[in-house]
Amino acid sequence: MAPGERILIVESDPDIADLIGRQSLKPLGYQVAVVGDAASAIKAALQSTPDLIVANLNLPGLSGKDLLAALNSQGVKSPVVMVAEKGQEADALVAFRLGATDALFWPARDAEVVACVERALSQTKETRERQKLDRQLKATHEELQKRLKDLATLLVLGKAVVTITDQRQLFDKILEGTLQLTAADICWLLLREERSNTFLLRAHRNLPDAWAKKINQPVDDGISSLVSLSGESLMMHGQPLQQFKIAALGKSVGVVPVKIKNEVIGLIIVVRKNDVEIDRASQTLLEAVADYSSISLVNARLFHALEQTSESARSGDTQRVVALDSIHNLIKEEVQAATYPLNLVLTEMPGPLNGEQRKALESVQAALQRLAVNSGKSAASDATIKNKKKNE
Repeated sequence: MAPGERILIVESDPDIADLIGRQSLKPLGYQVAVVGDAASAIKAALQSTPDLIVANLNLPGLSGKDLLAALNSQGVKSPVVMVAEKGQEADALVAFRLGATDALFWPARDAEVVACVERALSQTKETRERQKLDRQLKATHEELQKRLKDLATLLVLGKAVVTITDQRQLFDKILEGTLQLTAADICWLLLREERSNTFLLRAHRNLPDAWAKKINQPVDDGISSLVSLSGESLMMHGQPLQQFKIAALGKSVGVVPVKIKNEVIGLIIVVRKNDVEIDRASQTLLEAVADYSSISLVNARLFHALEQTSESARSGDTQRVVALDSIHNLIKEEVQAATYPLNLVLTEMPGPLNGEQRKALESVQAALQRLAVNSGKSAASDATIKNKKKNE
């Protein structure tokens, strides 16, 4: 065993205490303290829990068995080796049932004392190692559960970005996910206005009324402007934060830029009321949310541009149909104007026609009729297309 463990000896006989403590254990590097009764042992154990207690079964006043019961009731988990006289095996068994780790029957040699103590400390060390491993496994399990939860939240945000077209609803979803991922108490979204090049409050979660009423207006928190200029994320907590206005909301903040390429078009701000640093893992998650926000804004721009293109196309189709109608009417009028004198000539009222003249005039008449029919079909077809697009 490695030296340095603290051992409390509870022994009223100074010779036994000297042999166990000074002669057997101290030379090996153990830190030894000696008390003479159970009451003093309980007090010492509560003040500073020893690594091992060596107690005589036959103490004056409260016995060794009483000491075991008292230590258990006070929650002292130190292992206990009971020192008993030979012939007290039955009492030793009772002590084992009360929680004793081992028993040392007196008289005993130095080697027996050391072996018993090392055996008890070895068991204690194994127990502590198992407890430490259990705590590590529990912490690892909790961390994995948190990561799974974070991934699920990111998946929900990713789905929202490609399915939700209402920007207000989408921003609320993004901020809801931001609070979950960063364990923050407050968050809000600023977006840059194209005309004024200022950042306006577009959405928030849990902002106090004095700040929340500035929706669609600039918000001066004292720190966001630094990130909008640098384009780099900024995490701050504690005393350095006190010089900024945002300190009125909490003691730990994080600001990440929302960028398209290298251009900052927005900012996401989170605030924790307690002075708990936003660590690197939380910052990475926050930056992922900013990337999703950037995608949603790009999608919104593309959707708006597509709507404008569609509207322009619909307007062009309408103008085309109107022009074709006008041309059709003009052709119809001209055909009618040309058909009347042609029909008159064909009746031979002005005079008789020879075979060649009649054939030529009838060809002209047929061509005019085809022109009138075809222009009508073209106009009808364009009108049908127009109505179909309108219904779509």
